[in-house]
Amino acid sequence: MTDPLITRLKHLIVDTLRLDGVTAADIDEAAPLIGSGLALDSIDALELVVKIEKEFGIKIGSSEESRQALASVNSLAAFIRARTG
Repeated sequence: MTDPLITRLKHLIVDTLRLDGVTAADIDEAAPLIGSGLALDSIDALELVVKIEKEFGIKIGSSEESRQALASVNSLAAFIRARTG
């Protein structure tokens, strides 16, 4: 069964970062988002953090917290769940 939060995050990533030629289905939820995997850079990460904070009403504080949250789609979902109860 598909996790609705994972699906939502994949669509949010594709839409927010305007990833050409990438669909939500193409994103491996366990693959790294930054560097390898989707090969997002620091500007992509910043855009994504801003969108996630707005969308879910949470705060991603330090750069270390951001790095951990954006490790993969799975880690991002876990981060959001831990902060939204």
